Amino acid sequence: MIGGDLTEKALRRHLEGLPGVDAVGLEARAASLATRSIKTTSKQWALDAIIRMIDLTTLEGADTPGKVESLCAKALTPDPADLTTPRVAAVCVYGDMVPHAVEALGEDSGINVAAVATAFPSGRSSRTIKLADTRDAVAAGASEIDMVIDRGAFLAGHYGLVFDEIVAVKEACMRPDGSYAHLKVILETGELNTYDNVRRASWLAILAGADFIKTSTGKVSPAATLPVTLLMLQVVRDWHTLTGERIGVKPAGGIRASKDAIRYLVTVAETVGEEWLQPDLFRFGASSLLNDVLMQRQKMNTGRYSGPDYVTVD
Repeated sequence: MIGGDLTEKALRRHLEGLPGVDAVGLEARAASLATRSIKTTSKQWALDAIIRMIDLTTLEGADTPGKVESLCAKALTPDPADLTTPRVAAVCVYGDMVPHAVEALGEDSGINVAAVATAFPSGRSSRTIKLADTRDAVAAGASEIDMVIDRGAFLAGHYGLVFDEIVAVKEACMRPDGSYAHLKVILETGELNTYDNVRRASWLAILAGADFIKTSTGKVSPAATLPVTLLMLQVVRDWHTLTGERIGVKPAGGIRASKDAIRYLVTVAETVGEEWLQPDLFRFGASSLLNDVLMQRQKMNTGRYSGPDYVTVD
């Protein structure tokens, strides 16, 4: 089904022809970046930036409209004691909870509603169901779709099948007015086994039309890691160099402390540049990270800040 100038053979040749990842070098680079902090003269800027980049998430079988409404209230007013606290980037829910999130957030909140789709988290269903899942969420008002790739097909080498599915889901993101919900493609890097596979999957997703590439569902261990995110950022950097197009990156799962989130900000700035330090190009998929950031922000405002020092990155 691959169309245009891209054939299955060409796709395979490109993905399998990518240079192998230097795992030792990648992990050493990530470890080096983790020892530094973000280039800024404002400690509060970093904490506020993290809040603005959070996709506040609830993805449990026990989710109820009431729970989603409470999550939206937190998204709108993260710290009722400090109304200068910025709002998060998005609320991320299952598709059937989208109408409740849309209603709770109201119009003009500036907060996106993201829906997981395509048989999240396993991706194990027919394409017909996956596309219906996506269309239903978009019709209900989701402005972003977080889809999962078919990891089984990818690991079996069926790259064309995975490519075509992403293309089809992208088309299913189209609204009646011709605009599109943003598409985040979840690679589930914890199941891809190797850095080489992460690089191939990142390239594949971008070639198929992803607006964002995302590490994980948060349901598989390991979820987001700094080396994997660094590798995905390198792919995004190389794509931008080739095409001028900016693709977003979203690490998700396991990022719970502000000090860890700051390491990701440093990695972004040092790999793709500070222009990526905005919600349109970098997100955190998190449920508990916001609580720690708010605590550190409160401590800093009261003179009892216990977070890391912020030093200039050379």
